[in-house]
Amino acid sequence: MSVTPPLHMPVDDTTARRKDAHLDLCAQEEVAPVENTTLFEQMFLVHCAMPELSADEVDLSTPLFGKRLKAPLLVTGMTGGTERAMQVNREIAQVAEAFGVAFGVGSQRAMAERPELTKTFAVRDVAPTTVLIGNIGLVQAVRLGVDGVRRLKDGIGADAIAVHLNPGQELTQPEGDRDFRGGYEIIGALVAALGAERVLVKETGCGLSPEVARRLVDVGVKNLDVSGLGGTSWVRVEQLRAEGVAREVGAQFSSWGIPTAAAVGTVRRAVGPGVTLIAAGGMRTGLDVAKALALGADVGGLALPLFRAHQEGGVPKVHDAMTTLVTALKQALMLTGSRTPAELRTKPRVVTGALKDWMASL
Repeated sequence: MSVTPPLHMPVDDTTARRKDAHLDLCAQEEVAPVENTTLFEQMFLVHCAMPELSADEVDLSTPLFGKRLKAPLLVTGMTGGTERAMQVNREIAQVAEAFGVAFGVGSQRAMAERPELTKTFAVRDVAPTTVLIGNIGLVQAVRLGVDGVRRLKDGIGADAIAVHLNPGQELTQPEGDRDFRGGYEIIGALVAALGAERVLVKETGCGLSPEVARRLVDVGVKNLDVSGLGGTSWVRVEQLRAEGVAREVGAQFSSWGIPTAAAVGTVRRAVGPGVTLIAAGGMRTGLDVAKALALGADVGGLALPLFRAHQEGGVPKVHDAMTTLVTALKQALMLTGSRTPAELRTKPRVVTGALKDWMASL
């Protein structure tokens, strides 16, 4: 397989139209089926009645992609490619800048197909110091090659590029991809060309298994986002767009995947301490993030709560939502007697039920 095909993909307005449809569904529909769970409800942090800490001593700062976050939070990639998406990206990125957390754009496939859409992903002018992460699908990365992916990253001034894995979504999407070969080869080539510190490999709601995580580390990957089951199901989103057989089969797979808590715990155990691990997929609260950190994550990622806050009340509502997230996370550290996220990982915790079974089985 060649890893240096043409720098641009064929022009197609379908991608841009699909992005606005995704926003509509995420704003209005139940895109996280009620039976889906992160399994964080089956993991408990142990209360410390005498933390011997002042709130001012709690330090949430965390390194990521050569910079330092004020809190271990990432606004995970949501959108781009349309005027509406541009507004969402720019306004939420402003809040990320104010709070010193990381921000990811949605899939830059539309930008690869139509370079004039670069402006819909460009947030660097409103988020000059933010850790900014670009985004392209694995299949598109294979087609674009190293130079094409590099152009997407550099085109928005990103600190790193995320290569997202979404076979579950693609197989349900009416116009989705069906050929997922060549993935490890292109990811290895990207790591070699861009540097391991500039490449993130992420799932999109179905979770990373320990086996896949180990193989990615073997080709040089140092940054993983497990993006597990429990939040927005992109299989569900595409199922809502589909008709006929695709809609029926998509309904069967709307709960497919590895729950986020199980993915975090088992992937950390599989790859050891030398890999930066992001926990995303159904993260809704600062307490969820604290539990993920305790299981081994370095950063917690979330999108839907911030997107819905934006749809409800723009930048002020996103600011309020982020304040709540950071406050709850800091309180969780206080109540476990932890000065830092690293200390939280050393504190006792209780794992029960299905999460305990997942951890044992994987």
